[in-house]
Amino acid sequence: MTMVTTPLPCTPQPAISLSSVKSRRPAPDSRPQFTQRSQRILEILLVVGLTMLGFLAMGYHPGYEDDGVYLAAVKAQLNPALFPHDAAFFRLQMQATLFDTGMAHFIRLTEMPVSWAELLWQWISLFLTLWASEKIARQIFGSGLVRWAGVATVGAMFTLPIAGTALNLMDQHLHPRNLATALIMISVSQVLAGKRWQPLSLMIVAALIHPIMAAFGLSFCGFLMLASRWMLAPREAGQRSFRSQWSTRVASLAITSLPLRWVFEPPSDIWRKALDTRTYCFLNRWAWYELVGAVAPLLIFWLLWRMGRKQGLTKLTCLTLAAMLFGIFQLGVAILIQSVPSLIRLIPLQPMRFLQLTYLFMLLLGGCLAGKYLLRSSWWRWALFLLLLYGGMFIAQRQLLDSSEHLELPGQQSANSWIQTFTWIRQHTPSDAYFALDPKYLSAPGEDYHSFRALAERSQLSDGIKDTAVVTQVPELGPLWQSQLAAQQGWAEFKLADFERLRADWGVDWVVVAYPQTAGLDCVWRNRALWVCRIPFNARAAKAVPRQNSDLLSKLSR
Repeated sequence: MTMVTTPLPCTPQPAISLSSVKSRRPAPDSRPQFTQRSQRILEILLVVGLTMLGFLAMGYHPGYEDDGVYLAAVKAQLNPALFPHDAAFFRLQMQATLFDTGMAHFIRLTEMPVSWAELLWQWISLFLTLWASEKIARQIFGSGLVRWAGVATVGAMFTLPIAGTALNLMDQHLHPRNLATALIMISVSQVLAGKRWQPLSLMIVAALIHPIMAAFGLSFCGFLMLASRWMLAPREAGQRSFRSQWSTRVASLAITSLPLRWVFEPPSDIWRKALDTRTYCFLNRWAWYELVGAVAPLLIFWLLWRMGRKQGLTKLTCLTLAAMLFGIFQLGVAILIQSVPSLIRLIPLQPMRFLQLTYLFMLLLGGCLAGKYLLRSSWWRWALFLLLLYGGMFIAQRQLLDSSEHLELPGQQSANSWIQTFTWIRQHTPSDAYFALDPKYLSAPGEDYHSFRALAERSQLSDGIKDTAVVTQVPELGPLWQSQLAAQQGWAEFKLADFERLRADWGVDWVVVAYPQTAGLDCVWRNRALWVCRIPFNARAAKAVPRQNSDLLSKLSR
């Protein structure tokens, strides 16, 4: 039986065109792209937040410690009239870096005040260091929560002392080393990602900022490249092939380790005297716990290397192997330099400061493992973890610099008597004024190692602490340094005649003295602890500046 179907009437349908067919296709899902962009923004915000926490914990102290050289050099670039009598004590050391020139160009271009420019670049260096740390941790442990524990650990430990090197992980002021460290960390993240040329360009920039740190960074990246090639090579590549390439690899590492290529002339007795005061330069003067701090990271990296191999974490294995080889190599270099008398001129390069990079990676990996095995996803563990790390380092910094504000921000009035004095001098004395202070003023109670030169912006006779370190780097300054220190010997007992002698011999016309002031000085300002005074001119005591001192001063200050 055949069934006949009668077509049913239907409503007319519009013509279907190709364009309408395309328009009916479901639109591609844009949510993954949106989610990825949001994720990146969130990650940047997290790095910004951890940078701020680290900054708040470490504090900010312009003019502190080494900033007496770097900040003074930047200000001299901007105003050549400053420091007519003592520029040699920072200018000669700055010949190996473009840091001061670059900062001066940035300030002129942006018309930003020096204090704000220094603060901005300090914050940028901290941010880039943590940003690069997150990139490294992501490649090793993935994109989960674990990596943030490592980044948080690095941020909290910015002011962690590095064994006996007299270094912190990062400085509490803008130091070329901070910027170079950030560039090195970015380079390491790129090497882990398999890139080669970008790290090299970053190392060139780092070398223009801080040559010694760049040498350490280049050496580490070289070891990391070798470790990556070894760990990622096919298993069937025999041991013989590896041994055949080993000598070439070691040779390349020797080339990248720039400190081995420095050549110096025989040292003078004055230079040896200055170097002898720098106990951190000599391993045999380190305390036992400082020596443990130099060797223990090697054991930790070995344990992490074994763990990485067992768990198949290839990049963790590569990084820890590179850190081990780097540490062993640089430790060997340091021991060699300090053991061979003819290499004594290399000691001021402080080869043990390679430990700064070692500690950075140790803290990053240790923090990640703490997040993986201890913190996990427990919010209260994370809260306690962050509180202990950042709170503990904040308390330590407040105890270390208890006479100064924790954040010495631009425009802020300081309660520190020494900084108050330096500020008054900067604002009320002529730019060619020549000052004398207690040669040990940096270690005076309440001074907190703030540099007169950097903050008062005036010339001073050599001090017996920071200028001593400069002499170890620039031996030509030795005779001038020794003569000026000898002229200030017995400062605590100085009478008017002694100050008049300083003026006659060195041209010093101002002094900063403790309260109460020495009788006969023309004192124009004081606070609760210090006086700023002029040295009166004494025609009978006046005489020409000794010819040898005048010639040396003019030669070195050019």
